[in-house]
Amino acid sequence: MFFCVLMTINKSEAQENNVFRKTGSIPETFQPLPLFEILPSGWIREQIQENLNGFTGHLDSLVPDLILRDDIYGRNRLGRHVKSKDVGAITENGELQAQFLWWNSETQSNWRDGYLRSAILSGDQDHLARATKYMQRILATQDTNGYLGIYDSDLRYRFDNENGELWSKTTLLRGLIAWYEFTRDYQVLKTIEAAVHDVMVNYPPYTSHPFYSVNPDAGGITHGLAFTDVLEELWRITGKQEYRDYCIFLYRDFSEQKLNEDAQYSKLADTSLMLKSHGVHTYEHLRSVAAAFYASGNPALGTVLQNFLYKINLCISPSGGPVGDEWIAGGKADATGRGYEYCSLHELLNSYTSLLGKTGDAHFGDLTETLFFNAAQGARNPFESSIAYLKTDNSYSMCGGLNGDTTVKTQTRYKYSPVHQDVAVCCVPNAGRIAPYYVQNMWMKDEQGLVATLLGPCEVETKVRGKKVLIDEQTAYPYDNSITFVINTEDSYFTIKIRKPGWAKKVSVSEVYIEDKGYIVIQRRWKGEHPITIQFFPEIELKQDLNKEYYFTYGALVLARPIQSIGRQTKTYPLKGFRDMQYRPSGLSILEYADEPVKQTNQKKAEFATSLYNPVSHKNEAVILLPLGQTILRQLTFKPKSEDQ
Repeated sequence: MFFCVLMTINKSEAQENNVFRKTGSIPETFQPLPLFEILPSGWIREQIQENLNGFTGHLDSLVPDLILRDDIYGRNRLGRHVKSKDVGAITENGELQAQFLWWNSETQSNWRDGYLRSAILSGDQDHLARATKYMQRILATQDTNGYLGIYDSDLRYRFDNENGELWSKTTLLRGLIAWYEFTRDYQVLKTIEAAVHDVMVNYPPYTSHPFYSVNPDAGGITHGLAFTDVLEELWRITGKQEYRDYCIFLYRDFSEQKLNEDAQYSKLADTSLMLKSHGVHTYEHLRSVAAAFYASGNPALGTVLQNFLYKINLCISPSGGPVGDEWIAGGKADATGRGYEYCSLHELLNSYTSLLGKTGDAHFGDLTETLFFNAAQGARNPFESSIAYLKTDNSYSMCGGLNGDTTVKTQTRYKYSPVHQDVAVCCVPNAGRIAPYYVQNMWMKDEQGLVATLLGPCEVETKVRGKKVLIDEQTAYPYDNSITFVINTEDSYFTIKIRKPGWAKKVSVSEVYIEDKGYIVIQRRWKGEHPITIQFFPEIELKQDLNKEYYFTYGALVLARPIQSIGRQTKTYPLKGFRDMQYRPSGLSILEYADEPVKQTNQKKAEFATSLYNPVSHKNEAVILLPLGQTILRQLTFKPKSEDQ
């Protein structure tokens, strides 16, 4: 189902003892474009600007203690003398060792990553000026030996338990790489390479154990496997194979330690084991396993990657949201009984796009679009700048607990907030990252030319075979399914491939084309300005989830019945316009599928009408169906009509 390189694995080779032995690295099918070469337009640009005007642009002011006053990478680095720190969550009182106090590095650097990328993509000069000042300050924190991180010399690289050494670097360096791509400032690249070299010296391959922990529950340590993100980006930028090869070592050591993590090799090799770990770890580790496989070429790693994808598929809800509230806990997706964390939405999207580039498999584009257009939009407050830390597809209440459950008094994640400081300031930073990461993967390159891998409004300016190419992708997709690509270039011969969504049974293209492996392929000589119009023809589709409940889709959109709600403000912030909100239904009835037709009521909007069965009144009720992103409380799945009693 997934990609051909996995389907051709020699099973006898996969059973060799040394599953991490490098047999020959695998080339990536597509190459990503530098961040600044793709700029959002239309509704995606508006959303990124809204984030800058909202929580992404103001998080440092909303939680200054965590971001501005804790210079964790500089003067407030952690040493053995540090016993406590405000890490942005309400927890039980108690003294903690310094190596546990990495949380603020994640809050700061994931936020900065999204903020930097949003400033670049929006072109907002005020935010770019702020970003420049930050970069000057953070670059100055690097030690002469290359160390860039959160620990003093008495603690760094010497751990036997929980720590954030690799994770704090990962979150920081991802943002620095984005800034380098934008500025092409060699000093920034030099800083990044020196920091990575320092890691490789202090954690030498195959003679050190960066993932060793006396405690198998070590979230900071295991987050650190995502350091493969930095390594792969550096390999693409510099061409230095040592960075890619280090991914194999990291995954091997991660797999050989006693850790409670799903992505370890032995656990992935056992297809009977369900996923259990903290969701965001599991979904970000997907791309680390893929990085190790592509770096090594070892068929055994290809097998467990395929197993990993199979297991994750069991955890995906109709909206594309992956189970993780916050642990997967061995359960499958459930539209009502299981939630997904916004952090997990971003990390799985990032993993899907990584696999899309590696494999070229158009299916990963479908998975990415489903997640971004539905689960990610459906966990944003459509009326103000805040997000849900946890959200369910069937969302009947957002008052702290899962769909009104009050048995867990400390559960507050099911609400809308621009911060979520009572739990952890992790999801809001990632909510600022997800749209920029979608944008930067909308176009890629291959040996033949350019590839529109993800669809939506954007502008591209790049070079193909040394000649400048401009593309204006004009569309309101997925809310409208007509796309015009205006290509402007010098006299040049190359191919443009446009991913055909898996749902598109019928398509019209204003140009001679062929279809190949899920892509519309147009190969010709281009000169001057040349428009191409593509029309996809969606239909209302009736589908069933893992629990055999029905739901409706229209093109890339998942539809839901909105439930009228009553909002209650539970917290305000010194900055005007920011608040925490809870929502309860003003009247709740759970309707069932009635096998009635669905009709579009507005040709300019994705708005539909149908009838659903009310098992209390024993009558059908007329309802409106809307895209998930336009709802707060909603019913997305519908059980088969019950028999009247």
